[in-house]
Amino acid sequence: MTTTALIVGDLQAGIVDNYPFAAGVIPVMEKVIPAARAAGIPVIFIRFGLRASALDVAAGNQLISTLHGAGTLFHEDSPETLVHSRIAPLPGEAVVLKRRASAFAGTDLDRILGAQRVDSLVLTGVATAAMVAATLYDAFDRDYRLTVLSDACADGEPDVHDFLINRVFPARGAEVLTSREWIARL
Repeated sequence: MTTTALIVGDLQAGIVDNYPFAAGVIPVMEKVIPAARAAGIPVIFIRFGLRASALDVAAGNQLISTLHGAGTLFHEDSPETLVHSRIAPLPGEAVVLKRRASAFAGTDLDRILGAQRVDSLVLTGVATAAMVAATLYDAFDRDYRLTVLSDACADGEPDVHDFLINRVFPARGAEVLTSREWIARL
């Protein structure tokens, strides 16, 4: 028996409000999340945040250093790192704080999924080339079945999004569906 969880990645206030490509995913998620909940599918929210002290920022990691230096946008205690209010978690839904691209890297996501006997993930969020791709590869290594909702992901570079969605993810064994196709299957 397959038990599925919906992963909602990095759709947090500061990202959605400051990056137009991310804002475009919210109306899709306003349909996907209620459909998952109605079908009894656990919804797990992933948020990205770094310590304000920079203790988790390696000097040689340019990307993480740049994100940390973007003011409070990515500081874990900032309201900007909370899940966007239009898709806010319900009481009791898991919210996982991560400090790197993959939702599994250094988090308790695998433990949460294991406790619920989840073996299939539906990935959504931003950015396609960062959180979605990193989590997808990490999930494959952990033997999860994977579905990616093409219109529930986005990237600042649309051609990169299209390449990953149309070529890379299916070639790696992920099923790629639109949100409408996935909801119709519930």
